[in-house]
Amino acid sequence: MPLPLKDGEVLRGRYRIRERIGQGGMGNIYLADDLRLEGRLCAIKEVEHDRTLPARMLQEARQQFLREATILARLDHPNLPKVSDFFSSGLRDYLVMDYVPGKDLRTVMLEARRRRQFLSEETVLGWAGQLADALAYLHGQDPPVLHRDIKPSNLKLTPSGLLKLVDFGLVKVLVPDEMTVTVIQGQGTALYTPLEQYGGDGSHTDVRSDIYAFGATLYHLLTNEPPADARSRFLNPDALIPPRRINPSISPRTERAILWAMALHPDERPSSVDHFRQYLFGLREIPTLPVSVSHSPPLSLWDILFRPPEIVLVWTAAFLLLLSLVATLAR
Repeated sequence: MPLPLKDGEVLRGRYRIRERIGQGGMGNIYLADDLRLEGRLCAIKEVEHDRTLPARMLQEARQQFLREATILARLDHPNLPKVSDFFSSGLRDYLVMDYVPGKDLRTVMLEARRRRQFLSEETVLGWAGQLADALAYLHGQDPPVLHRDIKPSNLKLTPSGLLKLVDFGLVKVLVPDEMTVTVIQGQGTALYTPLEQYGGDGSHTDVRSDIYAFGATLYHLLTNEPPADARSRFLNPDALIPPRRINPSISPRTERAILWAMALHPDERPSSVDHFRQYLFGLREIPTLPVSVSHSPPLSLWDILFRPPEIVLVWTAAFLLLLSLVATLAR
């Protein structure tokens, strides 16, 4: 673990470190003052490269950082922090972003858990809608951009209620026929990471990997319990407890959407964030992709009655039956 920067230290003659606000295996995250723009706070993500790497791999890692930082700096979306600068100092690379105030969703969830309460489904789905907007934007870039570390602690809720997807430390740009350098990408957080991401090189990941982490994040937020990780589920298919067994107030549709997103094989997940969002919010029929029985629980009577076009047929038949009964009694 690299030694952290000291409070008061100035980077690039512009960013004065206030304090360290996060840390990981490859570096730290700092809160800093922008000396050029008075009053502006920024978050600085630090990447420390492995000094034992061969010179060629180290050069590839740093070139990859510059490519991805350049792409991130072009992104502009209300649910993403704006990347404003990037630079290198020694063997460390730095990414400068807007500082996002507020609590992360892991903190919000743990507060509810301490009160022996569940977060309401309506509230969580409101956050899900914002996260889906951010991911649809990222995945819609050319080439697509994957986050690869979606989890409650990487989702910040601002005082105004705006959700921000933060920490681009594991971002991957999907360039065809290009291997990702492991030393930059890492593997994400096990509880939310699909099997295909465990290899570290990222050669088998695509937008469906983010969808798995999206589903696992919703699972955790709605149940107060972390989901079984993909490796455990591969060895024991029953390791993942259906979320309604933990929190019965979750709707059947939301449970099915979460389990669909968390299918072990990518081909059994939604093909896009929009596909997942439409099903999660009840705007489409049963998934048409091949979904195994374990990931597609049977429909409840409630869902059958209140899905178009079934709802029209059911209520029309009920009205005709009632009309017939009234006519019979009137004779």
